[in-house]
Amino acid sequence: MGDSITRAQVSADYVTMLRTRLPEANVINAGVNYEPSSETVKRLDDIVSQDPDVVTVLIGTNDANFTLSPKLATTLRKRWKLSADPTPESYAANLTTIARRLQDQTMARVALLSLPVIGEDLGSGPVRRAAEYSEIVRRVAADQGVTYLPLNERMTAYLEEQGRRPGTHYRAEGRLAQTAAIQHFLLGRSLDAISRSRGLQLTTDTVHLNGRGAGMIADLIEGFVTRSIAHH
Repeated sequence: MGDSITRAQVSADYVTMLRTRLPEANVINAGVNYEPSSETVKRLDDIVSQDPDVVTVLIGTNDANFTLSPKLATTLRKRWKLSADPTPESYAANLTTIARRLQDQTMARVALLSLPVIGEDLGSGPVRRAAEYSEIVRRVAADQGVTYLPLNERMTAYLEEQGRRPGTHYRAEGRLAQTAAIQHFLLGRSLDAISRSRGLQLTTDTVHLNGRGAGMIADLIEGFVTRSIAHH
């Protein structure tokens, strides 16, 4: 389950990577573009009805972005007809509901992933916000007794290790994503090529992921699934 990073129209496709790595498994992509966690909660019946063995949840980037950009906040409010603005508290409550219902209503092993980085400028406000929301994920996973997969920590460690300043900085209004989509769909450029041309290491537009970033998600989930099977 997830948002556009899972849906993978403008983000490298970690779900397809998993299908290749786990050929015995039926891997379902339940990603919805632009989705905040309040809307993910509303789709739980669909997930439960699949009778899954494993569910991974990667949601929260739009909740975090909402707090970084008045323009994006307006877009999300309108698109989802939100009656209340997403806050860290509502995010924690939504994640708790997701983890609890998946455990109560399915036999699935459940994992919550921390957020990908938002922007690649270490120490910047957007990077800190993604880390703050990731801490909420960690706390909810511990409280609900589900697995926590440390994506944010892995990405941050990678950027620290590389020690390079990004060529493109986070801009909240979404133009970077739009121009990446145009290059990708109209001009046929690969997401990795777009990422390289912008001097980015894990993302294509400071939010959506290139092959390396998506590969980190696939690594974490593959490990979780493999451990779950071994446990059974």
